[in-house]
Amino acid sequence: MSEAFRAYMVNKSGETFEKGFKELTLDELPQGDVTIRVAYSSVNYKDGLASLPEGRVVRAYPMVPGIDLSGTVVASSDPRFREGDRVLVTGYDLGVTHYGGYAEYARVPADWVVPLPEGLDLRQAMILGTAGFTAALALHRLEENGLAPGRGPVLVTGASGGVGSIAVSILARRGYEVVASTGKEEAHEFLRRLGARQIVHRDEVAVAEGKPLEKQRWAAAIDSVGGVTLAHVLRTTRYGGAVASVGLTGGNQLHTTVYPFILRGVSLLGIDSAYCPMPLRMRIWQRLATDLRPVHLDELMSREIALDELPGALEDILAGRVRGRIVVRLS
Repeated sequence: MSEAFRAYMVNKSGETFEKGFKELTLDELPQGDVTIRVAYSSVNYKDGLASLPEGRVVRAYPMVPGIDLSGTVVASSDPRFREGDRVLVTGYDLGVTHYGGYAEYARVPADWVVPLPEGLDLRQAMILGTAGFTAALALHRLEENGLAPGRGPVLVTGASGGVGSIAVSILARRGYEVVASTGKEEAHEFLRRLGARQIVHRDEVAVAEGKPLEKQRWAAAIDSVGGVTLAHVLRTTRYGGAVASVGLTGGNQLHTTVYPFILRGVSLLGIDSAYCPMPLRMRIWQRLATDLRPVHLDELMSREIALDELPGALEDILAGRVRGRIVVRLS
């Protein structure tokens, strides 16, 4: 199997770091049960970090980054999948220790593969990708914790980003009163179209200093920022509410007190989309194709790019210049 195809790769040896396009053959793909002709991938903040020598995302070099992919099975040694099946893969070690989605072909373990749910095509699956899966998993966990429409406002931080914008959209579809936090004034109209009823500036929820408990505001929150923002959101969540923590663009340190937890019964829910067990993963993807499918799904994509345009898109997401999602077309 010597057919050549293109891939975007990163490599690090000592102090030397290289990134760029390379031709690979199918024989050079890592071991796995299912070989996929990749149709689409997407651009995530984690992928941007993978393109940096100090990004601390890639754990084995050389590497094809890309933590998402969708495509068509071209070969499978596992009876669960057959040639021609449309599938998607997100998370696990894809693009971290195992060649990921920024190549025209991928080979992965069968246990990572999700059949494409009815109601989504391959492109729409990557408009959602890890970002959409994370947002949906966060809402699922919040509802398991007792959240329901009518309980009060639900805050979404980092609302103009990939996870945040999808969270706004799926919350609005479910009938929640969505408050979107962003520092980008130009994103206000976009967020209102997605269903945000109120928009607050990120500085309003990124207050470093404050009382251990402050005015109760949110029935729940989906926080993709972390750091001082997460600490402030915990201080201002209503009695019995919950905060789903999904990201760390604002820092990985959390300085808080136990008071929100022991005096207001607030729950802090950690959302892990990478190693989510397959039964729950399948359930969440089914919901993304049905009751959590964003009404404005196509509008969540800021642009679709070819593989050649990927380096610029990775720079954009690291610089905070991306609104919504970037989809990468591989074939």
